[in-house]
Amino acid sequence: MAALLVATAAVYLWRITDSGMANNFYAGAVWSATRDTKAWLFGSVDPADFITVDKPPLALWVMGLSGRLFGFSSASMLVPQALMAVAAVALLYAAVTRATGNAGAGLLAGATLAVTPVVALMFRFNNPDAAMVLLMTAAAYCVIRALPRADARWLVLAGVALGFAFLAKMLEGLLVLPALALVYLVAAPIALGRRIRHLVVAAVALVVSSGWYVLLTIVWPSSSRPYIAGSDDNSFMDLVLGYNGFGRFLGNEQSGGQAPLPPGYRVPPKLLNSFNDFGSAGPTRMFLGESGFQISWLAPAALVAFALVLASRWRAPRTDRTRAAALLFGSWLILVGAALSSMKSAEHAYYSLAIAPAVAGTLAVGVAELWRRRAEAFGRIGAATLILTAGAWSFLVLQRNADWQPSLRWIVLGVAVAAALGLLVVALVRSFDRARAAATAVLVVVGLIAGLGGSTAYAAATLPQAHTGRSPVVGPPPPPETGFQAIIKGQMRNFADGTAFTDPRIVERLRHSDTRWSAAVERSSIAAAMELASHTAVMAIGGFAGDDPVPTLDRFEELVRDHRIGFYVTQEMRLPPTWRYDPSAPVVTSPWSQASHRDIADWVAAHYAVERIGGVAVYDLSTPIR
Repeated sequence: MAALLVATAAVYLWRITDSGMANNFYAGAVWSATRDTKAWLFGSVDPADFITVDKPPLALWVMGLSGRLFGFSSASMLVPQALMAVAAVALLYAAVTRATGNAGAGLLAGATLAVTPVVALMFRFNNPDAAMVLLMTAAAYCVIRALPRADARWLVLAGVALGFAFLAKMLEGLLVLPALALVYLVAAPIALGRRIRHLVVAAVALVVSSGWYVLLTIVWPSSSRPYIAGSDDNSFMDLVLGYNGFGRFLGNEQSGGQAPLPPGYRVPPKLLNSFNDFGSAGPTRMFLGESGFQISWLAPAALVAFALVLASRWRAPRTDRTRAAALLFGSWLILVGAALSSMKSAEHAYYSLAIAPAVAGTLAVGVAELWRRRAEAFGRIGAATLILTAGAWSFLVLQRNADWQPSLRWIVLGVAVAAALGLLVVALVRSFDRARAAATAVLVVVGLIAGLGGSTAYAAATLPQAHTGRSPVVGPPPPPETGFQAIIKGQMRNFADGTAFTDPRIVERLRHSDTRWSAAVERSSIAAAMELASHTAVMAIGGFAGDDPVPTLDRFEELVRDHRIGFYVTQEMRLPPTWRYDPSAPVVTSPWSQASHRDIADWVAAHYAVERIGGVAVYDLSTPIR
């Protein structure tokens, strides 16, 4: 185990600062957390505490505290994320080893998690998903510890872990809850009534460990804390249940807020869909597109392993630990995978990180059970099926990027098929002497290496790449896009991540501003990029998506009159003629301001002079023209 953890740490820390600020949106909040305690507590985008990020602040607490201790930098922000990967591997190893009594299975689980591409991506990034998945894994470990003696204390700790997972990413952190509760309800060695009481106590622990922060946002005067981004009424629970809750599944929430266009104009659907890396909702989402590269490599084999364990242990006592572990990880995989596959809006392929421990754990428990029965035909045929499934699916995934390492997919498939056939041949032999036992062991190890080959190679290709922006992807860098549409797409991406707003001439103006907010700009990701470039507080009008109801025009005018805001900055772009779908609509020839809060944009344009810098309109709010 020590070697696995050291290797994980070494690999995940290697060149971790190549990604720089990673996701500017969260990096800006981390920088703010190092400058202001209230910003750290609430997860404010800016140190002047105007508005929060659209997630709870637990991950920001960790990165912000690191920045306070060691100084704000890429390393102080990203190293804690990599160390979370080491902790997750350790917890998964411990959970599987304890459940199966097989340290080899624990090593397989930990190694499988470490070489999953989405894990290699997101545990070296600054999104809150890493903290959430670590806490979900911790909760699973606590349930495994609670099962043998029905220890309510460990179950309470599982509830606490899930409560903090909620504070990392709200309801997504609780998607594993039904799987954990089901396992304890089925397999704990006590009467049903006591099992239910233990679960109620654990639920109370969950509510307390997450509810204190919800209560804090309620009792803290709203006038002296930042606005809760993503909510309609400045309440945390509206964010949880609306924008980051049912809105994701009902399809009525946007991811990032598409800027409004003039009447008769729209972004072509093909171009708009090219930004969606999660694919269409449905049962195949986790296996196709970018999600297939990020998580699917061993998912089919894990599902086969789940079925094989249930078939092998179906007559075992209710409290059987191996079956309980398979039920825990297998139901986690199926339930959370189904939930992610049904989301209709505001989705990213990296959300699949939530099932990475489940894939690794289910596969390892299945291998442990088949290894236990290796002297029987069931064990050898089952192992052959598992290896063949892993190798064949890895071949298909690699074939989708056929120009990258074209021989690898054939090697993976060939070795997997050879190992599977070898196990089938051994299965035909009735006796099981030392030679056949050794052959079985060698074939299983070789087959597993082949099955892990595609995932490992793609994770290895992910590690040396710099990952930035809102939707990082795994694997080797894609070929550059060309053509007019690629130019427009690049401009839209530069607008979304704030690159267009960090021109040195703009940054210089912000640095010389002596107002509370050096500038005001729509969307938090843009404000964060400007903060990171200028090291000044920037007001994010409308929050993450640009459509939060703050500030009102009256409030904005008041802040400008009080000299609290230095500049107003907005993106302008020339609209391609092909975006005009209504022939009766007037042709827009001048640059169009990308403003969601149109009333503020119109008021500023009417009262202040504009200076255009690299496609960005900059208004000096200190000198009105009328």
